[in-house]
Formats: sequence, structure tokens, C-alpha cells
Amino acid sequence: MTVEASDADLVERARGGLSDAFRVLVERHSRSVFRLAYRMTLNEFDADDVVQETFLRAFRSLGRFDGRSEFGTWVYRIAVNCSLDLQRARGKRVTLSTSNEEGDGLAATLTTSDPSPHRVAVSGQVRQIVDETLAGLSPLERTAFLMRHVEGMPVHEISAALGRNDGATKHSIFRAVKKLREALRPVAGALI
Repeated sequence: MTVEASDADLVERARGGLSDAFRVLVERHSRSVFRLAYRMTLNEFDADDVVQETFLRAFRSLGRFDGRSEFGTWVYRIAVNCSLDLQRARGKRVTLSTSNEEGDGLAATLTTSDPSPHRVAVSGQVRQIVDETLAGLSPLERTAFLMRHVEGMPVHEISAALGRNDGATKHSIFRAVKKLREALRPVAGALI
């Protein structure tokens, strides 16, 4: 099985019963699915569960994948649904971490390479405000915002993953940004 094969080719091969083809799809997409699941669940074990459930559902539904979207977008949508299902089932309220794998989050971008003690304190306050605000967003707002501003996904891919039209996705992102701006307004002057 060549890794250079396109997702569409691998899907067709997997539908034909070639298990190595689906394994390549899992290897190709599991890291990004884990990142999304972790940002939604904020728990490594839950994120692992979501990844497993996502690919199990994808494998079971592979015959219904019609190819109108990219395989990665389709799997992202399944991962979003699995994450939301897990959160609903556990009835948990998440507290959000905005940091990526390297540990630099949204608030960290506000610091300079040699920050003053005041700037470090303000950055900590900003991180807390961002985390609390994002945790208070609806799951769709939070997911759309993270996919756009943390993952860097284009709106049309986010829309496909969330099963919404572009306008509704843009509106969710806009509402999230507006809520963040409002929450950060009190400390905005201290950042300059």
C-alpha cells in the first residue's frame, strides 16, 4: 500500500475490502482528529476515545461516504459529533485550553520574546479570560472558532465538518470573536 495514494483512492480500496487502505487513512488523519478531539474534550483519554470512536464510525459508514467532501472533512465531522456526544453523555462542562502541542496558545502570542513582569502578569490574565470565555461559548461556536483560528481551516471545510452552511458557520465564528473581544476589552489597554 503506497502512502502517496489519494484519500479517494484509499476509500475505494477500503470499500473493496483492502484493510491496509483504511489503515493508511487512519494514520493520515488520526493526528488532526486527535488535536480536534483534545481541544473539544480537554482530556487526553477522552480524545483517544473520540479518535477510536470516530474511525470506528467512519469504517462502518464507509459505504455511505459519497465523496462530495474530502475524506478528511467527513472524518472531522464525525469527530465533532463524537466529541459532542461524549460531552453530552458525561454531562460535563469543559474548561478550554487554547494552547497547541508546542504549548503556545492564543494568549502567548501577546507576549514579546523578553516580556516584563507586568506583561507576564497581563498575559496570564488574558489567558484566563480567553479560556473562560471560550469555555462559555456554545459547542458549535467554540468548535467553529477553534477550527478557524487555531487549526486554520477555511470556512467551507468547517461548514462541511459541522454540517452547516457557510453563512451559519461565519456567524458562529463572528459571535465567538465578538464575545472574546468583549471579554478582553477591560485588559486591552494594558497590552499596549
